[in-house]
Amino acid sequence: MNKIAARAGEMLARFLTKPVHVHGIAPAAKPARLGALLQPADVILVEGHSRISAAIKYLTQSTWSHAALYIGMQVTDPARGAEHCFVEADIAEGVRRVGLAEFAEFHVRICRPIGLSMADRDHVIDYVLRRVGDQYDLRNVIDLARYLIPTPPVPARFRRHLLSLGSGDPTRAICSGLVAQAFQMVGYPILPMTHTHVSDSPECPGCIEELLRPRHHSLCVPRDFDVSPYFDVVKPALPAPFSYHDLKWAAQTEED
Repeated sequence: MNKIAARAGEMLARFLTKPVHVHGIAPAAKPARLGALLQPADVILVEGHSRISAAIKYLTQSTWSHAALYIGMQVTDPARGAEHCFVEADIAEGVRRVGLAEFAEFHVRICRPIGLSMADRDHVIDYVLRRVGDQYDLRNVIDLARYLIPTPPVPARFRRHLLSLGSGDPTRAICSGLVAQAFQMVGYPILPMTHTHVSDSPECPGCIEELLRPRHHSLCVPRDFDVSPYFDVVKPALPAPFSYHDLKWAAQTEED
């Protein structure tokens, strides 16, 4: 039964990750322009075009359905030399390294951790590299089947938690848990929760202080990096110099 469930899960995962036509208005990033902006430990957010992407965007109320970590220039094919390289968690393929071409046709955004030290940057990158090759247990078909309904009738306040329900492994592949866990390993915040605490310090007994508490990485979604105050948002730049006077506009018609 386990083999049958695993096979069914693999087929369902590939169905969910198959690209579908999505009408969008946001332009795709030019690979050369995007590559020139990237720095190691940048998080790249992707507006995906797969069946599961529609569900994730609905549940997270966000444009972004996927996140990957940029690890710098790496040699994955000796014939091509060093290339821009990312580590991502894919529901069907597991944790893998991918090149810049993987995101060439997508609307993307770069989120850059503010003030991350060089040592902690290396620890973050080393953590995801150690996970490359991990495969996810897809035997829980019910856990995957919920994404066949891209817009389930769930109140907005419960949608994030819907992503974290289930057996665990499909959830880790779908959400941004891998990237979030890498940053949490070095104590870097994404969107921590806050709670008040009565200090027992001799210098200030009874003082009220505010403490941070990290969310569990399984509850982290791509949009968290976008709205986090601890990450700078870097959009793929326009070629310099830019002047809107140089843009060529088509003639308007009555249908426009």
